[in-house]
Amino acid sequence: MRARGTLTSDIGGFSKAYRRWLLRFAMVMISCGSMVNAQSPVPAETRSGTSNEGSSSPNTNTSPQKTQEPAPQAAAKPGSIIGTILDQSGAVSVGTVVRLTSEDKSFSRDVVSGDNGQFSFWNVPPGHFNLSINSTGFGNQTFSGELAPEQAYLVPPIVLSIATVVTDVRVTVDPAEVATEEVKEQEHQRVLGFIPNFYVTYRADAAPLTTKLKFQLAWKSSTDPVTILGTAFLAGVQQAGDQYSEFGQGAQGYGKRFGAAYAGVFASTFLSGAVFPSLLKQDPRYFYKGTGSTRSRIWRAVANSVICKGDNGRWQINYSNIGGTFGGAAVTSTYYPTKNQAAVILSNGFIRLGESSLAGIFQEFVARKLTKRSKGQSPEHTDSTDVLATQHNSVPWPKKP
Repeated sequence: MRARGTLTSDIGGFSKAYRRWLLRFAMVMISCGSMVNAQSPVPAETRSGTSNEGSSSPNTNTSPQKTQEPAPQAAAKPGSIIGTILDQSGAVSVGTVVRLTSEDKSFSRDVVSGDNGQFSFWNVPPGHFNLSINSTGFGNQTFSGELAPEQAYLVPPIVLSIATVVTDVRVTVDPAEVATEEVKEQEHQRVLGFIPNFYVTYRADAAPLTTKLKFQLAWKSSTDPVTILGTAFLAGVQQAGDQYSEFGQGAQGYGKRFGAAYAGVFASTFLSGAVFPSLLKQDPRYFYKGTGSTRSRIWRAVANSVICKGDNGRWQINYSNIGGTFGGAAVTSTYYPTKNQAAVILSNGFIRLGESSLAGIFQEFVARKLTKRSKGQSPEHTDSTDVLATQHNSVPWPKKP
């Protein structure tokens, strides 16, 4: 009995010692597991979720923020732009300069289209962009678009347009050539189809005559057959009335009368129509008015003997006609047998000035209706030209005092 109690006591002591050993072993294992967990590289989010699910709520709030941090980096990734340049015929355009510019002007790059007409831009920042296409002989083209991150933007084919060329054409006409053509028209002007009417222009803006044209008109007028026949008729009237009896009668007397009369016509025409106008730069022609009141037209016609238009286009005293009239009278007086030549010169001079005024009235109100002009100078065309020229004439006819 004692021995059994002793054995039972030993077994119980062994059991207690065994339990204590197991407890210590378990504590050592737990301590080792904690150390291993402390040194493990597992993220904090995983550890916290494994060890304490209840405390995972704060970590779930921070986790989306960390997953969104790479998003701005993805938006900043560059893209590319590719396109093709064509000409008007649809063929590719080689060597065209294409400029890429960002909206904020922070990025700019130039490329040249290749043999296939294509162009490309790489590493282009995303955002709004502008393309400017420039080629010699063509107008500038533009294109705009929006480039997304990492996008390969394909630009629609760009067709070049032909450049619009604005040419400023300035036509310069030689006034001498214009005046020559106008004189040719005047040399065909005849009252009733046969009486010369060369010293009148129906153009208010007629080009000024050159010295050559002034002498040409004087020669044309003084040598015209009608002028010669008119002088011959005047000499016949003087012969019939026995004026200037000192010339006598017969063929010799008629020849003297005709010579004196024609010398006066010739001298007056050249002096008042060529010599003095060339020296004083004045126009010997009558400028037909044709518009305005009757009073203004009469004033233009009557004043024609003492007022003319200069080669500079301004109205001025007609020294040429005044000097030529009295000069012609002086030349004529040398051929006629007179006792008081000074009185004859003055009287003949004033008579011829009066005749010039009457001739102006005839030109302004009658001669134009009876004057035959060249085919290219129709009355309707001349009227419209006169009206427009009168409206734009910056130097008006001197007003009647």
